[in-house]
Amino acid sequence: MDNQNQFKRHIAFKFRVGDVLAGKPIFDEDRFTFLELGDKKIVRVNLIGNIVDKYDSEGEKKYSFFTLDDGSGQIKLKCFGDDCEKFKGFSQGQTVCVIGVLRNWNNETYVAPEVIKEQDVKYLLVRKMEIEKERNKKVDILGRDKIVAVKDKILSAIKSAEEDGGIEVDKIIMTLRDISPVIINQEIQKFLEEGIVFEPRPGKIRYLG
Repeated sequence: MDNQNQFKRHIAFKFRVGDVLAGKPIFDEDRFTFLELGDKKIVRVNLIGNIVDKYDSEGEKKYSFFTLDDGSGQIKLKCFGDDCEKFKGFSQGQTVCVIGVLRNWNNETYVAPEVIKEQDVKYLLVRKMEIEKERNKKVDILGRDKIVAVKDKILSAIKSAEEDGGIEVDKIIMTLRDISPVIINQEIQKFLEEGIVFEPRPGKIRYLG
């Protein structure tokens, strides 16, 4: 009963997929416990995106894998056993809101969905604006001058890694310990949107100029 109550207390944080992918999985021995993102410990998420792919297993072992894309990245939704029946009505092409628990297996963070609900495609933009508004609040708190200095530090770290074929976001966070991971992730996201950097693969950044 206590475990159930504790589970219910976990907030389903609203994020974009790219934010979740940039988070750091934390393990207790081999068991995934939460995703660290800035000062937050994330167990459950609330995401909005398009289902761009779906795979249903054949045979005795039932599982369904969905790929969710919201323009900032892609993440898998994985259902097993009876849950497959629960979500069988959803398919490629739909825009959905997903509330679920984060899991990590084989270095991949994915979502075990509790709720999948069809949404109007406009909510993709609504969610993006929601997240941007929150980020801008943080920027105002930090101060504009400091943000310019922060941008320069992050960009220098990315540029200096060009000879190595790019740099992992985790490495930038570890190197620039005086800057909040939330700020680093939001500035990298802006660089991506502005075409200053690109992602050869999720979590790795290269300078484009």
